[in-house]
Amino acid sequence: MAAAPTGPTAPLPAWLALLRWDKPSGRLILLIPAGWSLWLLPTAPPQAALVGWIVLGGLAVSGAGCIANDLWDRRIDPLVERTRSRPLASGRISVAGAVALLGLCLLAALAVVLWGLPANSRGLCLALAIAALPPVLLYPAAKRWFGYPQAVLALCWGFAVLIPWAAASDNLAGGWPLALAWLATLLWTFGFDTVYAMADRPDDARIGVRSSALSLGAYAPDAVAFCYASTAVLLAIAGSLQGVTLRFWILWVVAAAGLLREAWLLRRPDLPRSAYGLHFRHQVLLGALLLLALVIGRSGALLP
Repeated sequence: MAAAPTGPTAPLPAWLALLRWDKPSGRLILLIPAGWSLWLLPTAPPQAALVGWIVLGGLAVSGAGCIANDLWDRRIDPLVERTRSRPLASGRISVAGAVALLGLCLLAALAVVLWGLPANSRGLCLALAIAALPPVLLYPAAKRWFGYPQAVLALCWGFAVLIPWAAASDNLAGGWPLALAWLATLLWTFGFDTVYAMADRPDDARIGVRSSALSLGAYAPDAVAFCYASTAVLLAIAGSLQGVTLRFWILWVVAAAGLLREAWLLRRPDLPRSAYGLHFRHQVLLGALLLLALVIGRSGALLP
């Protein structure tokens, strides 16, 4: 392996790859549950400025999570086909450079909380951000000792629902709409990340890395189908409790059918590895469709 470049001398594409900003699907799939939360608020639609700050904070936190993941896995990634070309695994970026960028991402996220979010909610949002930090940074280690590390990632994703709600309302007294959106996010995340891990099953089994895809075995497609169906139903109930219009249900039916179709396709024998990446990208589109359903369903006055 070539010596890793030090400091800022690594090319810009390598830094973007470390943050995964060269692959927008992974960033959008974190921001989508934040959108579910914001458009399920009693005061929806949210203020545009708040949406902007949540997006910036989400980008910073997801970047930090990706860097932490690659730091933990820098000796494992070269052994896995899908990850061997990542910047740390391939030596394009040094460990010191990655740690420095991780610190910058965490500082950016802190700046969003302290100076971007509404003043009356900063204390609660800061507490939630601090609570989210351990699972975000330690999630990559879970695959070394826990058979279902995707559940840890799901808990990380849950904060993408809690923090926007807290920022907008200064509390977590959201009742069933908030609880259902949070649970839907956990199940959706567990589902799509299980599929993501299915691509790595041969490599993970060989090197001793654990995943829900390996732990569930032949039942993985059934578990994913349950997660996706539950996600659609839970968001439907949450939307109904918040008084969505008919427009929501039209898009919801399309998205729910798409989720179930994607889960059903996982049953096909001898799927190529590329099919799992395509599935992940489809989840971004279907999750965004559910968000669009909420936006339209809660903001009907914006349409003729």
